[in-house]
Amino acid sequence: MTSKLPLTPVSLGDNVWMIDLLEQGVPNRTAAYFIQDEQPTLIETGSSLSHDLLVAALAQLGVKPTDLAYVIVTHVHLDHAGGAGHMMQVAENATLVCHPRAGRHMMDPSKLWGGALQVYGEQLAKLFGSIVPVPSERVLIRNHEETLSIGSRTLTFYDSPGHAKHHFAIFDDRARVLYAGDALGIFYPTGFTGWDYEWVMPSTSPTDFDPQAIRQTVTTLKDVPFDFAYHAHFGKSPKDNALKETLRIGEAWGQLADALYTPSLSVATLADALRNWVREDLQGHGFDPGSDLSVLDMDITINAMGLLVYEQRKHRPVSK
Repeated sequence: MTSKLPLTPVSLGDNVWMIDLLEQGVPNRTAAYFIQDEQPTLIETGSSLSHDLLVAALAQLGVKPTDLAYVIVTHVHLDHAGGAGHMMQVAENATLVCHPRAGRHMMDPSKLWGGALQVYGEQLAKLFGSIVPVPSERVLIRNHEETLSIGSRTLTFYDSPGHAKHHFAIFDDRARVLYAGDALGIFYPTGFTGWDYEWVMPSTSPTDFDPQAIRQTVTTLKDVPFDFAYHAHFGKSPKDNALKETLRIGEAWGQLADALYTPSLSVATLADALRNWVREDLQGHGFDPGSDLSVLDMDITINAMGLLVYEQRKHRPVSK
């Protein structure tokens, strides 16, 4: 558990607060969103390493874990839901809400942990802490376009694959926002990069990246009447920009991986190609990232891993 003191939650209006989870000790990286309504609701928990900080941040808002009615995770990746079991242990009155494909991993996280171990290796526990199961009777599944009333607002859930098959995004009809998780990419604020501009870049992490599914998700969410996407990484961006850039870059990266793929293609080679693509794309939009893109190193490497898995899956011989 982290020993860092929480940053002050940021009010986004309509009784919604953004809580910086200080993932890896870095601000402006990963957020949870708290909705104060008749049934107080937390969206995302981050990893278990952020648990104590999240509880302390809620306390700044006068909220105890036992006040929570719902804890919602957009998908089960550990930087979003790794701490869900820990939160549910202290949020004794809460129900965990998740995607139909996510429920089994929340109730039995052994396969989730094993999959993450393949990606992060021996660094896994250091990066994300531990994960504990949630009792099945406390898990609520929401299917595509199902709703949940929490008081003055209704939350509507939309299946949103492309980043992960177990992902949904949540529309808040009062605030007119979409809690997007990673479905509409990563929003890079200046507070994270140190650069004087902000932009959206999709997350193509292992193992579910699929540019066709991204197009499906963007098409679905285009018709949802939200004004801003609230990204888990990190903060809010206008709807049109989030949709456009997620689709544009996701498809461009799929084409890049297609063009480069050979059975011997390495993650490092693909990561270098991605890094060059990002630099040239930013420059093409009038931004100057300079020569040092190291702030993006982890994301670019993980994205390259996801793109390589996508290509290997495409080129796998069909079983007869």
